[in-house]
Amino acid sequence: PGFFRRSMDEFKRQAKFAVKMEGLHIPIKPYPLIKFDEKLSPERCKIMCDSDVGGFSRASLTYVDGAEHMERTIGEGESDSKKGGVIISEPGKEPSHAVFKGTISTDLPQNRPQIQRSGYAGFRTRDRGLSLFGKLLWDLSPYSYLALRIKSDGRKYFVNFQTESIVPTDLHQHLLPSSTPGEWETVTIPFSAFVRTNYGQVVEPQREMMSTKVRSVGISLIDRVPGQFELAVADIYATNRAPERKSGQ
Repeated sequence: PGFFRRSMDEFKRQAKFAVKMEGLHIPIKPYPLIKFDEKLSPERCKIMCDSDVGGFSRASLTYVDGAEHMERTIGEGESDSKKGGVIISEPGKEPSHAVFKGTISTDLPQNRPQIQRSGYAGFRTRDRGLSLFGKLLWDLSPYSYLALRIKSDGRKYFVNFQTESIVPTDLHQHLLPSSTPGEWETVTIPFSAFVRTNYGQVVEPQREMMSTKVRSVGISLIDRVPGQFELAVADIYATNRAPERKSGQ
C-alpha cells in the first residue's frame, strides 16, 4: 500500500489499541504477521539465495489456492473409492498457502574466488515502509509465542527475526521443528527461545530480542544438504495461546 494508506492503517491500529485499552491486558486474538491467503501475498516477501552472489541454489515462493487441493481425482475407468481410484482431500485441511521450494547446491562459482561458502536459501517479509508515524515496525511485546501453520518436507529450516538492533546484521533464530512432515501442523515457539546470531553464528553476549521493534520475520534453509526442498506456509502470527508441547523447551 501507498504512504497515506499505510499511515491510515497505522492510525486505525493505534486508535483501536487506545480505545480498547489493549495495553492493560493480555491480548486474546492472534496478531498476523504474514498470511498467504491471496495471489499477490508472496510479493510481500523477499527471496534470498546464494544465486544472488553467483551460487547455484535456486528458490521460489508461489501462491497455491487451497481450493486446488479439494478437487476430486478419479483414476481412469474407476468411480468407486473402494477401488482405490478416488482421492478426496478433506475440506479445510489444505488452506491457501505459499510454497517455498527449490534446489540447494553447494557448488562454488569458479570465477568468484571470494565466495567460500554456498548452499542456502530463504525468504523474509519485506520492510513495511514509512508512515506519518515513522518507520512501520511490529510491536510483539504483548505476545509470548510465534505460531506458524506449515507443511514441511522434514528438512532443517530456521525461523528468523530481524529487529532495529544496534548491530544491523543480527538475527534472532530458532529451529523450525516439524513433528508431522508431509502434513499440516501448527508450530508454536516461545519468543524467549530465540537466539541471537550473526551470519549464522551464535554470538555473545546474548540479548533478548527487541520485540517492540521487529522489522521482519522469515524462514531459511541453511543445512547445506544438496537436493530439492519444499515447505508450505499458510500463515505466521504472534499469539498468547500456549501450545501443549512448546518448541525450544
